[in-house]
This record gives sequence, C-alpha cells and structure tokens, in this order.
Amino acid sequence: MKSLAVLQAEAACRELVLQAAQAVDSSDYAGFVALFFPDGVLVRPDGSKLQGREAIVQAYQARDPNRLTQHLVSNQQVEVNQATGTAVARCKVLLWSGQRSAVETPKGRPADAMAQVGEMVDEMALTPEGWRIRTRQARFIFYST
Repeated sequence: MKSLAVLQAEAACRELVLQAAQAVDSSDYAGFVALFFPDGVLVRPDGSKLQGREAIVQAYQARDPNRLTQHLVSNQQVEVNQATGTAVARCKVLLWSGQRSAVETPKGRPADAMAQVGEMVDEMALTPEGWRIRTRQARFIFYST
C-alpha cells in the first residue's frame, strides 16, 4: 500500500501536468514556464530542445496569436521516488486546435482538420515552491486530417 505522502506527491504531480496544459491553452506562457525549473528543458515533438525558462517562454510567445489549442490530458501515471524527491509523470494528450478569429457559435469554433494524439514524459522534482518540471519530452504518435 502506498503511503499518504506518496499519494499526495502523485496528486501534486498530476495537477502540475494539468496546470501546464491549462496555461498553454489560455496563452499564459509566463505561468507555463513558472512550472519549470529555471534551467528546465522542453523537448518539442519535432525534436528541438528549449533550455531554460527564457527560451521556453520566447518560443511560446512566438506562436501565432490567432492559434487556439485544447490539450485533453489522460492516462496519467506518476512514479514518485520519495528518497530523492523526484518523480516521472507520463500522460497521453489529444490536441485540438483552431483559430481565435473564427466565429464562436453555441457549438464553439470550428476545429482545424488535423487532430493529434501524443504523449508527454515529465521528469519532476520537489522544490521549496512545490513540484516543478525539470525535463519535458513531448512527441506525437498519431494524427488525423
């Protein structure tokens, strides 16, 4: 049976993954990078590597401001190492996107034709500010058009 401390750490790590997705989807890039270590690494699906909060925030701020995204996160698994104060979190992601300029209807905005399924693996560590992402590796597995 898992200890209460491990269960709490797992919950905090799952919440961190969800906070990161929400920050990106709401274009809160400062909030997004605050979830990383100052020298954290984000490996994008194309293999490019962003190191440090400044590089990460600059890359996200350079995105098309008309692009809307929704990251649907599922299948979260967290392995906590209490002795080292570290964890590895894995999840699947369904990514939908659209255009901010599209007319919003009661059904929402039309989605882009392509939807993508991917996965993220986050190496995390407990800091005085709470759990933070040291390294995130993202990749896509499937897409539909």
